[in-house]
Amino acid sequence: MSIINYPIIFLGAGPGDPELITLKGRRLLDEADVIVYAGSLVNPALLDGVKAQVHDSAGMDLDAIMEIMVSAGQSGKRVVRLHTGDPAIYGAIREQMQRLDLEKIQYEVVPGVSSALASAAALKVELTVPEVTQTVIFTRQAGRTPVPEKESLQNLAALQTSMCIFLSVSMIEKVVAELIAGGYPADTPVAVVEKASWPDQRIVRATLVDIEEKIQASEIRKTAMILVGRALADDDTAVSKLYDAGFSHEYREEK
Repeated sequence: MSIINYPIIFLGAGPGDPELITLKGRRLLDEADVIVYAGSLVNPALLDGVKAQVHDSAGMDLDAIMEIMVSAGQSGKRVVRLHTGDPAIYGAIREQMQRLDLEKIQYEVVPGVSSALASAAALKVELTVPEVTQTVIFTRQAGRTPVPEKESLQNLAALQTSMCIFLSVSMIEKVVAELIAGGYPADTPVAVVEKASWPDQRIVRATLVDIEEKIQASEIRKTAMILVGRALADDDTAVSKLYDAGFSHEYREEK
């Protein structure tokens, strides 16, 4: 029997709720022969009932992960590399795809719902507000892995946009110091969402003045998103032009 070469799939698992994976993603998991998943972050409920051989990559290095994926792919098996959220954001898929390019193995990327967007949904906020902010920054605090100096939180804070800060809640003191030093007023709204969309999701709301104290008291130390910016305020009355009766566009005349 000739080997059928299926592309390896990099799949976004979504933020945690098993129902927030895409329909395509659910089908790919069910059809897979081999699944390599980020065990420390992906909800294991997503793997209930799959027929695939499952590998938890939490304790693996890149070589070990690629050995499983390349061997299975070259054998004609359907391989899914399951990443949390959307794999394009802090997914570490770039180096994996480069290895597959060297092996001349085809692959595809299937997007997922980012934890940043699940966090905004949990907070019931719109991150872009007319005449308040029209820009959203996805970033993180420098830690063991540095960030380019021009992209430090202090430099980015000068824009005072909506900001979603990944992988940084354990360094909340540094985050707050850099945001205030960069220009956010001390009364800027901020929220931390732990395990967005999971059954044990937790939300802490505050301002830059008191978020550090509240996070220390909550004992939230990881798997959390920090959101900051005026878009989080609940007292802003700005509205868009999209449904404004006095605003005409291609599909509606001004009243």
